[in-house]
Amino acid sequence: MTQPTLNYVNCPDATGGHRMAYWQWGQADSPHVVVCVHGLSRQGRDFDVLAQALVEQGAGRPGGLRVVCVDVVGRGESDWLKDPMGYQLRTYAGDILALLGQLHAQAPVASLDWVGTSMGGLIGVAVCGTPDLPLPAPVRCLVLNDVGPAIQWQAIVRIGAYLGQAGHFASVQQAADAMWAISQSFGPHTPEQWLALSRPMLRRVSDAADAPWRLHYDPAIAVPFKQETEESARQGEAMLWQLYDNIKAGTLVIRGKQSDLLSSQTAQAMTQRGPRARLVEFEGVGHAPTLIAADQVAAVAGFLLG
Repeated sequence: MTQPTLNYVNCPDATGGHRMAYWQWGQADSPHVVVCVHGLSRQGRDFDVLAQALVEQGAGRPGGLRVVCVDVVGRGESDWLKDPMGYQLRTYAGDILALLGQLHAQAPVASLDWVGTSMGGLIGVAVCGTPDLPLPAPVRCLVLNDVGPAIQWQAIVRIGAYLGQAGHFASVQQAADAMWAISQSFGPHTPEQWLALSRPMLRRVSDAADAPWRLHYDPAIAVPFKQETEESARQGEAMLWQLYDNIKAGTLVIRGKQSDLLSSQTAQAMTQRGPRARLVEFEGVGHAPTLIAADQVAAVAGFLLG
């Protein structure tokens, strides 16, 4: 498999700014850009399989394809914020605007698509649904992977039970096993697939060659998340529905059929209001499809490049 290039963009904040990392695949000057944004405790290398497939399938198009997979601030190779209360949707959306501005300056963006898993989908709703944002091009196609304006409270409780526990692991395999114990809702994966997904999730706790491993993210991303209440979640839901109803992009909603975060009722409502999304569900998968299985990749690629 070819490898992406690691890049950075400087993003403003109230404490002097931070750097957001992103992984770029494909044709660096392509006018067709696909931005991929991961879930709450994940990172941009989650999209390796999908990005590779998109680049290969888009190679025959004029100008090819540029796929950009971000490490949202506090995750992966990105900086950690000085103020943990900055780990919220408005910061993430602002960072994406800085990224798009840099990408457009490097090579003009004529066509813009978005693939967002869970949190990455909510950032996409904010970007697509907020009027008059300075985007280099309107978002043409939006993929929301197992997320919608209404999030089931029991899923928030489940995620909050482990979020922020970076852990210490003697080996990559031990860490992969621990992550699998809380991630089986991702659906069937071969041991090789799961290990490939797990490796970018880990960092050494020090520079020592035999140092133990920890998860890649800032444990403080859990601070604002754990302040969420059922009441604040309901208020956020109303705002997200308003943003969703503003979306003009063609929209695909992907749902794990056993998802505890995106209910069937919410997914159906998303097909009937706002952009009137197309809905695809995958049996045997909960929250959230990893977009590695061939049928999941085909659904996204067909929608974006069909």
